[in-house]
Amino acid sequence: MRSLFGLVVALSLSACKEEPRGQLEPIPRPPGMKDAPPPPDAKAAAQAAAPAADPSKVTLRWKLAGNAPVAYRLTLDRQGSAPAAPAEPAEDTKGKKGKGKDKPEPKEERAPAPASTFPGSFTYVVERSDSGGYRLRVIPEGNNAAEDSGSMSERGFVLDGLQGITRNTASLVMELPMAAVGPKDTWALATELLTHDSLGPAFAMGKSERRNRVTLTALTAEDGGEQVATLEYDLAEQLNGKMTQRRPPPAVPAHAGDPDTEGAAPEDAAPPTVPASAEVRITGKGQFLVKAGRWRSWEGSIAATTSGAFPANALQVPPGTVKLKLTALESPPASAPTAKPQQ
Repeated sequence: MRSLFGLVVALSLSACKEEPRGQLEPIPRPPGMKDAPPPPDAKAAAQAAAPAADPSKVTLRWKLAGNAPVAYRLTLDRQGSAPAAPAEPAEDTKGKKGKGKDKPEPKEERAPAPASTFPGSFTYVVERSDSGGYRLRVIPEGNNAAEDSGSMSERGFVLDGLQGITRNTASLVMELPMAAVGPKDTWALATELLTHDSLGPAFAMGKSERRNRVTLTALTAEDGGEQVATLEYDLAEQLNGKMTQRRPPPAVPAHAGDPDTEGAAPEDAAPPTVPASAEVRITGKGQFLVKAGRWRSWEGSIAATTSGAFPANALQVPPGTVKLKLTALESPPASAPTAKPQQ
């Protein structure tokens, strides 16, 4: 009996040591054959697949040494005084009946906007934000000028904030190309010099032209591994169309047979239109230090012209020529104090 029990136990143990059915045994590698290489790293594979960087091109980016802010002042020097508003011809009242019709009524003259409303300079401060990105503070010069701010990318593209001429001038002197560039490469800026909406419904668009081009004209090497990228700016926008004039209401109701109303346009006639056009041109040239990530120099000009009945206040800059010059500041101005809420 004991021998039989021992035999059963021995058979059970041998059954437990058997390999499970269906298991594949590894095939031994033939002698002399090398082991398969490990799977490549995804990042290393992507770097290997990426094309080699072109040594003739550079990537222009803003850099803050030690996260210290940098500041520039853009001076806007207006050349000459604002042009006077064209005088409207006096209405001929000779031969009209009624008391007081022999003298023209005095009309209010439209004076041009005072030059003081146009800022004399903008101060730009590039600094790190709380989130680690870039923040751009813009401080215009003027009596009622208020500091504005917005966020921008590493290449100076304004992501949010800033409006009108404040945004356009910031894009002009802050925005850099997205990709690496070399000599004779061109790119465009996110500027809008003339807007159709600012003209109102009285302006009917006829033709518009737009040129927006920045060119890297030279890339020179200097001591210490520094490179200087020379950029030239050529931007222009032009609008041509017609401006609808409002017909003044009659002073007295028209009467049949009244000689003063003979030959007048009927009330249901289409209002008269006159040609109107405007053009804004920007030229500039700057030297950007590639390694340091900042401007060495930048100068340019803005020329604005209008003709016909185009309203001058629809332009972001007054008619005439404005000289631009960017100057680096040794230290950025302090932030404007935040107004305390009233209790």
